[in-house]
Amino acid sequence: MKIATWNVNSINVRIPHLVEWARSAEPDVICLQETKCVDENFPLTVINELGYEAAFFGQKSYNGVAILSKFPIDDVEKGFPDDDDEAPKRLIAATIGGVRVVNTYIPNGTELGTDKFQFKLDWLQRLRRYFEESCSKDADVLLCGDFNVAMDEIDVWSVAQWEGKLHFTKTERAAMHYVKQWGFNDLFRSLHPDSREFSWWNYREGAWQRDQGLRIDYIWTSASLAKRARSCEIDRYPRGLEKPSDHAPVIAEFA
Repeated sequence: MKIATWNVNSINVRIPHLVEWARSAEPDVICLQETKCVDENFPLTVINELGYEAAFFGQKSYNGVAILSKFPIDDVEKGFPDDDDEAPKRLIAATIGGVRVVNTYIPNGTELGTDKFQFKLDWLQRLRRYFEESCSKDADVLLCGDFNVAMDEIDVWSVAQWEGKLHFTKTERAAMHYVKQWGFNDLFRSLHPDSREFSWWNYREGAWQRDQGLRIDYIWTSASLAKRARSCEIDRYPRGLEKPSDHAPVIAEFA
């Protein structure tokens, strides 16, 4: 089974890219973030024509997540169990082929020292509690999405440029490592321990052309699922298209 994650930065704007890429890469499951689309406007007909069913949890701007699958989607959960109706649409989970897939768009944080930055840290605490209360470490569990955190020095193009800045502060990294300590493996890093590759490049300052990016899009798995992993790669191709998302897909294959 191939499972991919991709922050599409507006599904309706990027639908031609999604269609082209899905036909080429042929993932069985696609987890999308930042769909920026209310549920009534989700392009379900196009998705179905591609051979996928879909579960989605939408919002008009900035947020929104979805899971597309060629296999049946069961036990869908939208948001944290204690979320109210006004909570941002940032998490969707489902069971597909025996794997509990949790797709997240972790808060950006906006600026250090602000309420939004604290919201990010609090949200990560809630994410750790979610796994403690909802999932078994002995099961096949997969967490993926746009984490908005570069975990280690090898995940940024320049440590000197990014040290202490949003996405690479010690506080954010510690909070994200706390989530990881639930029992997750960073699949890409496990398979490519010394590879400096990125999944996000700023639209500005020629970042893409200079390969000045960050690896902030991840596929993490429980130990049992990690043993089944055959590959995990970042597919740079869609980032080079005209008017692309600023993120590239990450795709993993399991036996």
